[in-house]
Amino acid sequence: MPVGGGRPVAVTRLGLGAASLAGLYTAVTEDEAAATVEAAWDAGIRYFDTAPHYGLGLSERRLGAALRGRPRDEYTVSTKVGRLLEPLAGPARGTDLAHGFAVPATHRRVWDLSADGVRRSLAASLDRLGLDRVDIALIHDPDDHAEQAFREAYPALERLRDEGVVGAIGAGMNQSAMLTRFVTDTDVDVVLCAGRYTLLEQPALADLLPAAAARGTAVVAGGVFNSGLLADPAAAEATYDYGAAPRHLVDRARASAGVTEAHGVPLRAAALHLPLGHPAVASVLVGARSAAEVRDAADCLRRPVPPRVWDDLRAAGLLPPAVPVPTRE
Repeated sequence: MPVGGGRPVAVTRLGLGAASLAGLYTAVTEDEAAATVEAAWDAGIRYFDTAPHYGLGLSERRLGAALRGRPRDEYTVSTKVGRLLEPLAGPARGTDLAHGFAVPATHRRVWDLSADGVRRSLAASLDRLGLDRVDIALIHDPDDHAEQAFREAYPALERLRDEGVVGAIGAGMNQSAMLTRFVTDTDVDVVLCAGRYTLLEQPALADLLPAAAARGTAVVAGGVFNSGLLADPAAAEATYDYGAAPRHLVDRARASAGVTEAHGVPLRAAALHLPLGHPAVASVLVGARSAAEVRDAADCLRRPVPPRVWDDLRAAGLLPPAVPVPTRE
């Protein structure tokens, strides 16, 4: 689907979120990361999302290496600005697991949403990716830096778009309220909303999605499994928003699985399909960490979800009536 911007940018219906390639929660080897990207390519995925934050730059390095040699005009890469990576003196001490990544703690993250920081961040990302351009640049998680994000980072991205350095600009966050402000108060092309428009919860339906539809702003739905809970609610240590899932959400996810599986539809298939029912949603991201997970996600999205599944979820009080469901299968 096309995403507006300074030059033509398109995203595929299913995209690969590359945080997991950098050892989100547990380590991923170089070979596993490369095989994941190869499987994504073979499945027709041509949109890849990454960030400096993911594994202290490891996600960008691994994604760039895996895409090297593939026709540059045939895929879209988004990365993010807002955190600069500064090397630590001496050998790495411990891991980055405090930030969620099983990688050596070789750098520290420094918030910088100034115009200079935005340009430095993009330059460093291009170096790690080994690319001559990124297609989409997103302000990353500016929750505690709102005014600088709007006053400095956004205008810097707008200039970069005007100069043709990036094709499209926007923001990526785990909340919908500030993303709505980006949509209504700026000229962003796309926003990435993680975890706030899923089968489990839909707060973005009240603010972000109607605003985006009215303005013609594309929305990428990330975190569609709510950090794992909707992928496998039966897991002994199910996760939600990067932590242990609360009991009431586990119960709700398991009840939803009972409904979908009664129709022969895995819960994760319904979770992947649901966001695409809203006309503002251009793509869903899946954070696969293996080739098998990518192939499973692609198979799930190809699998039709019968209308009766949505009807039964609504009848069980597990899906609000106002949530639009996919009609194109």
